[in-house]
Amino acid sequence: MAKLTVDELSVLFEGRTPFVEQLATYADPLGQARTVLRSLPERDVVDALNTHPRIGSRALSAVAAGEQGGEDEPSVLAELTQLNRVYEDKFGFRLVVFVNRRSRAQLLPVLRARLMRPRAEELATAIDELVAIAEDRYRRRSGPSR
Repeated sequence: MAKLTVDELSVLFEGRTPFVEQLATYADPLGQARTVLRSLPERDVVDALNTHPRIGSRALSAVAAGEQGGEDEPSVLAELTQLNRVYEDKFGFRLVVFVNRRSRAQLLPVLRARLMRPRAEELATAIDELVAIAEDRYRRRSGPSR
């Protein structure tokens, strides 16, 4: 992959954080993203995770809105709101899940299952999911020519 600017990485990772600024110094930032995240102090990892929008939120970037779709079933949104709150209270950071074109309703069992996991495992999963989202955004943005 190519070198990316802080601004480009900020779009892929939903915000300008110390993680994104450090990542921009690498020739292959997406290839190094997991390693860099795992090397950072936990507060910087949590900061990177918390820039991501909540699943089911109405306050989404244009990129995240396209990924999460427009499903507005009130019962699904209410449960997502409640589960997001429980998740954040339990783990101390925002749920990050690679939606991968799944509906919000399809994410409910994913969120419920992830709530049952130990924090260390969930933090590792959140890092992997965050990078998977950025990689997918980069591929879709770049198209087949890159």
